[in-house]
Amino acid sequence: MRDLQQVWVYLSASPLLHLTMTLVAYQFSSFVYRRGRLSPLLNPVLLSLVLIVVILSATGTTYDTYFDGAQFVHFLLGPATVALAIPLFRQLDRVRRSAVAVIASIAVGSVAASFSAVAIAWLLDGSRQTLVSLAPKSVTAPVAMGIAEQLGGLPSLTAVLVISTGILGAIAGPYVLNFLGIKDQAARGLAMGTASHGIGTARAMQVSEVAGAFAGLAMGLNALATAVLLPLIWKIFW
Repeated sequence: MRDLQQVWVYLSASPLLHLTMTLVAYQFSSFVYRRGRLSPLLNPVLLSLVLIVVILSATGTTYDTYFDGAQFVHFLLGPATVALAIPLFRQLDRVRRSAVAVIASIAVGSVAASFSAVAIAWLLDGSRQTLVSLAPKSVTAPVAMGIAEQLGGLPSLTAVLVISTGILGAIAGPYVLNFLGIKDQAARGLAMGTASHGIGTARAMQVSEVAGAFAGLAMGLNALATAVLLPLIWKIFW
């Protein structure tokens, strides 16, 4: 038993352990997801998150120690986001034809995403800091945290809300769109990208390239629209 503890102490000091753990957890979650016939309820991001949290809690590993290894995956988020331009380029003609509809849907979706969350929290007597932290919850994490900090919110709370929103959107989004009878892949992609940023975009990409392209476009434009409009609207009404 002592030998096993010594091995664990040695391995836990290596960043490669947590990098490997992250990759294995995601591969296992993806396997479960595929075996479950791509059910949104078996979202691989959610399953990976649960697995990693359980392992870190069981081993008493701090987040800072874990991130020393996981930062290599974190670094790849930038190139992965840029790579979304490839399917968008392939659908460029369709995007041009739908430019007015795209801009209108993202503008309405951006305002609705922020207003609905803030309104519900306000009705539940949430503090001003909570309201500010909630407002950018449908924007990708780095942008959302910057907006929350600028307006006096808690960036750490915003980060949790952003991830939760993305996972919930990826899980429930397809069911909601099916219930509403929305079948056009471009419209579905716009909805997923606007409401649930990168995680929703990843889910849309798995469905079709058209949905993924429009979801990536919506994710980027929604981040831009929220970063510009939300501080202005907040100063006017608060």
